Amino acid sequence: MQVALGALTPVLVELFTSEGCSSCPPADQVLADLGREQPVPGAEVIILSQHVDYWNRLGWRDPLSASEFSDRQRDFARTFRRDGVYTPQMVVDGRQEHVGSDAPAAREMIAAAARQPKAAVSLSMDGDRLKIEIGALPLDPGEVADVQLALTEDGLKSRVVRGENEGRTLWHRGVVRRLSRIGVADSRGFSVATPLVLDPRWKRGKLRAVAFVQRRGSGGILGVGAMWLPNRGTRPKVR
Repeated sequence: MQVALGALTPVLVELFTSEGCSSCPPADQVLADLGREQPVPGAEVIILSQHVDYWNRLGWRDPLSASEFSDRQRDFARTFRRDGVYTPQMVVDGRQEHVGSDAPAAREMIAAAARQPKAAVSLSMDGDRLKIEIGALPLDPGEVADVQLALTEDGLKSRVVRGENEGRTLWHRGVVRRLSRIGVADSRGFSVATPLVLDPRWKRGKLRAVAFVQRRGSGGILGVGAMWLPNRGTRPKVR
């Protein structure tokens, strides 16, 4: 179940953010730095930037926002027994949360998460199908966990003309373009080959597939893996 000795342990870092929130750009930068610099020894930081839609009524409609990300954040609020949601919020491996712009807290939580055992999650391409293999999971008999697939895009830019960030140009990394539950896993693990349907407006060379398995109820991440999608006619880059 645990990754090989000496290997990096994948840790999922989710940021709930909005272009309409003046406190969010610093958190967006923290997330981007975590994904690019990989600053935590022993951890492979896999990032998801999820733009919520509840800021849209306050002057600027975030073009990257979706209600499903707001719903996911509300699920975490219930898990963490919070009265409501806020931005920017960072969630590490579904187990700990903090204000997203707090880089030292992020590194501390990532380091703690990297010390926990994880199921092996591997991704590969078979033609136009994405193959996902998940190893044995620490689940009790009859207990199941949800397998989620996120497609993310790097290098996105917005010029904000209204709202709290009026006049700013914002850059984004690891933006979730699509998030879907693709199956249910038990203690034996999980395997699937799923068709990969991409929006033609997305930049293929900037896309990454992130598969993770999440415990029902507590929301803890039991395993996560990611790979960059290959351009047509190229071999995939796997991480």
